[in-house]
Amino acid sequence: MDVNDRLLYRRRLADGAARTLATLAAVIGLFWLSWILWTTLSKGLPVLTWRLFTELTPPPGSDGGLLNAFVGSILMSGLAVLMGTPIGIGAGMYLAEYARHTRLGHTIRFVNDILLSAPSIVIGLFVYTITVKQMGHFSALAGAVALAFIVLPVVVRTTDEMLQLVPSATKEAALALGVPRHKVIRHVLFRASLSGVLTGVLLALARISGETAPLLFTALNNPYWSLKLNQPMANVPVVIFQYAMSPYEYWHALAWAGAFVMTMLVLALGIISRIILLRNRRQNG
Repeated sequence: MDVNDRLLYRRRLADGAARTLATLAAVIGLFWLSWILWTTLSKGLPVLTWRLFTELTPPPGSDGGLLNAFVGSILMSGLAVLMGTPIGIGAGMYLAEYARHTRLGHTIRFVNDILLSAPSIVIGLFVYTITVKQMGHFSALAGAVALAFIVLPVVVRTTDEMLQLVPSATKEAALALGVPRHKVIRHVLFRASLSGVLTGVLLALARISGETAPLLFTALNNPYWSLKLNQPMANVPVVIFQYAMSPYEYWHALAWAGAFVMTMLVLALGIISRIILLRNRRQNG
């Protein structure tokens, strides 16, 4: 066996080992993911009745549903998206078009990446300090602010990257026609990257749908029906946490049902965002 044959043999051996390890890692990950999904499905699906969506969270020893928790989660998540999305899109536009290669732009991206990877419990503690302690009580508004801090870096990063993917020839053609730069960004670049930006918003919504830690510090929970933003409000993640820790079997069943619904919601948002992103890539060739 000459030198070339030995090199070829070593490369094939290294390639085979890398393929084996990668396949093994994928199988292990898929196994645990399948186990989690099967457990959630088998324990949550039998409790998935109409009562779950029409009745309030019950006291111990009584039957009920999660209506107030679902409504509270939708309200706070919607407010968080409304607060975080416009700021995130504006910041992403600034980074992509006005500060793409500047030191300030690199600094903002670095800070945004830190916020993107920050533990949600730290964000919850921060919002607790600036809102709950100042107001003197937990509230749905504080919960929405905490979730908005999670939405913001996701939208900033997505908008920045999607605008940078738009071909520079498109922008230059519009500028050559004498169109002001702010109109080029709004009517040309933003329209071209709209589906990508929308994907980022959906991914951010999917992420905050299951966040528990920030809501424990801000919105807490409410066993009654309440739409008051300045009062504690029921929400699915905290209800799941409290019911799962309780000694009551029916509360355990409701916790599994809530986990099943949230899992299906996150799965649906993930599929929709992938479809939008795939369609955008096909349109851009």
